Amino acid sequence: MKKFFEDFKEFALRGNVMDMAVGVIIGGAFGKIVTSIVGDLIMPPLDYLLSGANADSMKWVLRPGVKEKLDDAGEVVVPAVEEIAVNFGAFIQNCIDFLFIAFVIFLMIKLITKLKSLKKKKDDAEKAEEVAEPSKEEVLLTEIRDLLKEKK
Repeated sequence: MKKFFEDFKEFALRGNVMDMAVGVIIGGAFGKIVTSIVGDLIMPPLDYLLSGANADSMKWVLRPGVKEKLDDAGEVVVPAVEEIAVNFGAFIQNCIDFLFIAFVIFLMIKLITKLKSLKKKKDDAEKAEEVAEPSKEEVLLTEIRDLLKEKK
């Protein structure tokens, strides 16, 4: 059992697992922000264009709900029946959320890739500008060569 916990500890503290955990946490927080942007900023104008129909409330009712009916004595005469509906508006809302999140992630990855390529170009330019200094052996061999030329 001790070996099992040691193996788990090694796995859990591995760099990739920690990076993934941070990514999941940040992704969850980012998802809330994007959901708010879609629900609070993008959908209200769309709802207005759809004549005030909220996308979340769009549904196809298969069986309407019935409220509970009571008689004068307070006894149930007709029990309540829950509505059964296909909520296609919620599906549309989730599709819009997905498309927006995918688009924002695409833009972020594109930006990161662009920044990395700019940094690589800058690093390559700096390396090209650097004058390669000769090693100590090359300096000594050059001095010896020059001394031998002087003696001739």
